[in-house]
Amino acid sequence: MPRPRQLLRVLRHRDFRLLWLANSASVVGDRIVLVAIALFVVELTGSASDLGFVMAAYSLPLIFFLLVGGVFADRLPRHLVVVATDLVRFALHGLLALLILTGDVRVWHLVVIGVLFGSAEAFYRPAATGLLPQTVPEDEIQEANAVTTMFANLAEFAGPALATVLVLGFSPAAAFGVDALTFLVSAALLVRVSPRERGAAASAAASATEPASPASLWGDVRIGFAEVRSRAWVWATLAAFCLALFCAMAPLFVVGPIVAKEQYGDIAVFGYVFAAFGAGTVAGSLAALRWRPRYPMRQAMTCILPWPGAIALYAVGAPLSVVVPAMVVAGTGVSLFDVWWLTALAERIPPDKLSRVTSYDWTVSLGLVPLGYVLAGPAAEVLGATEVLLGGASVAFVVLAFGLLPRETRMLERLDDPRAPFALGDAHPHVPVA
Repeated sequence: MPRPRQLLRVLRHRDFRLLWLANSASVVGDRIVLVAIALFVVELTGSASDLGFVMAAYSLPLIFFLLVGGVFADRLPRHLVVVATDLVRFALHGLLALLILTGDVRVWHLVVIGVLFGSAEAFYRPAATGLLPQTVPEDEIQEANAVTTMFANLAEFAGPALATVLVLGFSPAAAFGVDALTFLVSAALLVRVSPRERGAAASAAASATEPASPASLWGDVRIGFAEVRSRAWVWATLAAFCLALFCAMAPLFVVGPIVAKEQYGDIAVFGYVFAAFGAGTVAGSLAALRWRPRYPMRQAMTCILPWPGAIALYAVGAPLSVVVPAMVVAGTGVSLFDVWWLTALAERIPPDKLSRVTSYDWTVSLGLVPLGYVLAGPAAEVLGATEVLLGGASVAFVVLAFGLLPRETRMLERLDDPRAPFALGDAHPHVPVA
């Protein structure tokens, strides 16, 4: 277990401290809304298909605009991109809270707000991921990722339980209102950040001030694709997660509340199971502060495998005394994967292209999720919610296991000198370039 000084070491950097506080605020709201949407739509219409369409509305524009968002995040000051998206998302969920309070909300309102919200988030995600390494020295990137992930995971633990209380005990408006306020707090903190330049990013500063033409935008997108394609450990991992999230995560959010009703007799179990998962993610991020495996991607892909297994146990209605510990183990593995994966990207991708590569990360990983949201409801009506969730979890386990097949993934070694990211076209000396 890390000592308090290890937690505080990276927080001595003012810009990282502001980023961490902003992220911690907004991620609490994110975790609340993730569960609140599922509970609210199921209570509003009782239809898994309606929930699928709402979830797709949030995720489809996110995927559609991510590559463009990555280009702008590499061209513009990343902290200001994040501030702008925070303000947009504050307005959208504040409006949704008002619609719920007045009793005028309809499913189509959720769909429209979801489309706009997802579009804003497409610019936020690559900018936020690229911003973190600009707020700490190079040799503290993993610690920064671990601390950020740890407090995000505290929200993962508390958010679902709080969402369940707010939606079922008070009003869904409270859940969306809290989320809106967290975005406002985040924007107020991030506008004060002064990120440092990293390596090649400094030479790209001039081009960031120039307006981007459609041709140059497309050229920048292709440069990001070249970075991904040149590294088998990147594209193979993204392909595995693309299928795994389609098969397991999308059905979990759409039919998960239905499974809670059918298997456990209480929709609140859906929120409590996610809280157990969140407890595991906290443990994983704490471990990641000190655990630096020699082969981080091999260990990361191994640690992710309990996640679909825990979903399968939930799907079949296993006793909660089994499901809850399984979800804790799954959350631990997911958190470890996140820290090692983000650190590997930050250390090995040229700094001025990191947001573009991150945008491909999100685009490919989430590429099939909207389709999964749309299909999960009708599939559950024909095959049954349990069968859809169990089948999807089984497929996810297999494809994630296949993610260990590339030699680059298994043999990618921890960097001895994380202060010097590789330049364009370089690879780790022990890893062949595909």
